Amino acid sequence: MSSILPSWNLKDLLRNPTKDSRRIEKELESRIAAFEGQRNRLTSKISHQTFQHVLKQVEGITEQMNILGAYAFLWFAENTKNQTARAFEHQVQSRLAQFSPRLLFFDLWWQSLSTKQACRLSSGATRYRYYLNTLTRLKRHTLRESEERIVTIKNTTGRQALETLYGVTTNSLSFPLKYQGRTKQLTREQLMSYVRHPLASVRRGAYQSLFKVYGAQRDLLGDLYKHLVQDWGNEGLQLRHYSSPIAVRNMANDLPEQAVDVLLTTCRKNVGIFQQYFLLKRHLLKLKTFQRYDLYAPYSAKTQRYTFSRAKCMVMEAYQNFSPKLADLASRVIREEHLDAVIRPGKMGGAFCYSVRPKQTPYVLVNFTGEVRDVSTLAHELGHAVHAMLAENHPVLTFHSALPLAETASIFGEQLLSDSLLSQERDTQAKVSLLLGQLDGAYATLMRQAFFVQFEREAHRRINKGSTIDELAEIYLALLREQFGQAVKVGEEFRWEWLTIPHIYASPFYCYSYSFGNLLVLALFQQYKKEGTTFIPKYLKLLSGGGSAGPQELLTPLHVDVNSRNFWQGGFTRIQALLDELEQNMP
Repeated sequence: MSSILPSWNLKDLLRNPTKDSRRIEKELESRIAAFEGQRNRLTSKISHQTFQHVLKQVEGITEQMNILGAYAFLWFAENTKNQTARAFEHQVQSRLAQFSPRLLFFDLWWQSLSTKQACRLSSGATRYRYYLNTLTRLKRHTLRESEERIVTIKNTTGRQALETLYGVTTNSLSFPLKYQGRTKQLTREQLMSYVRHPLASVRRGAYQSLFKVYGAQRDLLGDLYKHLVQDWGNEGLQLRHYSSPIAVRNMANDLPEQAVDVLLTTCRKNVGIFQQYFLLKRHLLKLKTFQRYDLYAPYSAKTQRYTFSRAKCMVMEAYQNFSPKLADLASRVIREEHLDAVIRPGKMGGAFCYSVRPKQTPYVLVNFTGEVRDVSTLAHELGHAVHAMLAENHPVLTFHSALPLAETASIFGEQLLSDSLLSQERDTQAKVSLLLGQLDGAYATLMRQAFFVQFEREAHRRINKGSTIDELAEIYLALLREQFGQAVKVGEEFRWEWLTIPHIYASPFYCYSYSFGNLLVLALFQQYKKEGTTFIPKYLKLLSGGGSAGPQELLTPLHVDVNSRNFWQGGFTRIQALLDELEQNMP
């Protein structure tokens, strides 16, 4: 299959990494020097014209830095074993770390202005309003210029180096699996396809191989995690004086503590819905005991396989039926060779979308094995891409949406695909399979993610009190068993699952954005079903807002209140409706 899968072409970023990166670095040096020359003109009496010019300089510098950083990361993601790519990424990150601190004086000057002075200037710079508001919001957590320089430089060989080490280590792991009489050596992506195998013994073997290999690395991976957690706390709590580890993420997301607490509490109180689902699934699969190995077991013994061409058509048809504009944007990613779907040794696992700058088609990485979940992943990542493309009229400083809204278009894309397939299906057994797929996906991207964050909250607290790796594993296992209750039996080896979750290493507390996005989309999709085509312009306007305003401001026209328990509960009402439909169609 790999011969017909698309791979991306990074030449839209750099044609010759060595020559082009040197050219851009020279241009950046010149631009930053010119920007530094503006320092004495930054006073409270600066003219609107000069202020606009300075902001344009920041914008241009940021775009060029983004190009360098994007190419370095994407080249590395192609094959994390490629030593040349790894060396290039390290070199680029080192150079960017030298450039970034030289821009800090602008942020600090802006934060020194009075409210009246800031209002005068921002009134004439509406394109940059939210960027400037964000600087103001972060004011009380900002250090002195010399300290910010030290933190930025330190992170290159500190935090970022540990994150890279985690990625290099885990992407190089090989997993043995005995299958059909012989032992295969698999990448993680290949291994995880077997957790959806019709045979329980194969599913169990895949999970046991995963946790045996990761468990053997627990000293290294566990210590990496502990050091990253301590670094997060040292900087966030001790230096920047945030109230808690998760408050660092909440402030960056522009979400009030109350909204995040209500979201996570509502998720925790609704574990019973998914426990009910797993009991129904056990009945459908005719299993005496439903084990964690069986979570993604297929309903039909015949596993449906898809070519990439078929998967692409399915996704595009779902997008087209909702909005031709979305379909055209999504197809542009593939037409311009900005999608990499090939499975190769050393390739970064999972999937992502990388939006570099406005008016440049984003890059998408997936690992396409031909399973139905790969079709959903394609719809998901292309959703991220169309979100960025719809926001292309904003400057680079505000076109990336805040994390809580970053999953909106991606999860909505999955919903469009699922709804399209369900509406076309007439066979009851096939319909049950589709409903199972939707509910499996809802669990994986909602409840599972919320409990990752529950683990992080406890882990950050306990690590700072000296907890061991084994104690962290016990905390994780206890939370798993709370999630599943009596409905699912959880084996002891699942205590090491947290070692396999890249987000908790690289982006602490990121995962509640998936829960936020999923519940938000479930509510919005219900709204779409109720309003029909009149909903579409409002939805597209939400996406076109990018990061030009905070989540609550962008959601207000859609009558969403992120602080409301009733709103979040509405998402679970949609899940309950899917569960009821499944029960009605059960044989």
